[in-house]
Amino acid sequence: MKVVVILPTYNEKGNIEKLIPRLEEEIFSKIKNHEMSILVADDNSPDGTAEEVRNLMKKWKNIGITQGQKQGLGAAYVRGMSYAIEKMNAEIMFEMDADGQHDSTKIPEFLKKIDEGYDMAIGTRYSNGGSIPHNWPPIRKAYSIIGNLLVRSILMRFAIHDWTGGFRAIKKEVFLKEKAELTNFKGYTFQVSFLHKVVRDGFKVAEVPFHFTDRTLGDSKIAPKEYIIDLLKYVITARLKEVFMGKFGKFLVVGGFGFIINATMLRVLVESFGFVPAVANLAGAAVAIFSNYNFNNLWTFNQQRRTGITRYFLGLLQFYITSSFGVVVIQTGTIALGDIAFGRQWYFIYFIIGTGFLLVWNFTIYSRFIWRKKPS
Repeated sequence: MKVVVILPTYNEKGNIEKLIPRLEEEIFSKIKNHEMSILVADDNSPDGTAEEVRNLMKKWKNIGITQGQKQGLGAAYVRGMSYAIEKMNAEIMFEMDADGQHDSTKIPEFLKKIDEGYDMAIGTRYSNGGSIPHNWPPIRKAYSIIGNLLVRSILMRFAIHDWTGGFRAIKKEVFLKEKAELTNFKGYTFQVSFLHKVVRDGFKVAEVPFHFTDRTLGDSKIAPKEYIIDLLKYVITARLKEVFMGKFGKFLVVGGFGFIINATMLRVLVESFGFVPAVANLAGAAVAIFSNYNFNNLWTFNQQRRTGITRYFLGLLQFYITSSFGVVVIQTGTIALGDIAFGRQWYFIYFIIGTGFLLVWNFTIYSRFIWRKKPS
């Protein structure tokens, strides 16, 4: 396959004149089953980086260069990957720093993961033997480690250990699928947003542990405060969108409609017909459960929809059993306990509290059992 290693640069002349010969002579010569090339995505460096690349192009014909205005790491990678696909026929692309911090000897391991069927392979510094420099100042270690923990915790994606690293191999199809959503991320948040969208869309991601080394020439391009602020802004917004616009959001809408049905019947039966609140709640819940099942089946979990008469009624039975347990034990139990402990006058408050507990129970059970995804 045609592989293009993309090196984003801004004032990296001293590093690029060392890295490219190392890649060509020590790494590429050992890779036999792929056609290896290099593309330098330069942000119009004033230090002569582009001129140095063009000198190296005279010796090695598998090197390309694309230049543009300095708009941040993300913009450089989007420009570089687009160029690699359109002009160099790339099928696999590497993200790799030009400053020597990424271990180039690991490139064959990344390609092995792609050959095994993964869509993306990412370098990890935080699992299976990966590491960061021991001589980093405590504040830099904190930025790196805490940044990753925040991303993993807020996005609730714990299977991937290194979200902020920039050493990656990506199949062409992955970039083309996500490209339209990547143009808004110019800086280092690009790495997190790209990986998040890849995971969101179900692509297979592998990890390759490596030791991250400190640069010996030039200065780091990261502005820590801006980086942390932008990172938090992205992951919090992305998580809220997942919760309220994804399955859980739909589940809340359907549950809200069921709540109105249940609450209306509860108040009518208690206040107009003198029912005991716990009994009235069971009657309202029975109708609400039927409504919730059908709307969830058609909308919330439509990709795992229960079709056919047998599957539909089997799902409805399972739904009633699991929902009834929640209604009887969690919701009605809360109402009954409140009724006994504090009096009947607050019955509707007990109903609200019990419904909150019920919400968590229902979504967990429905997504894991009734409308669970079939194994691929």
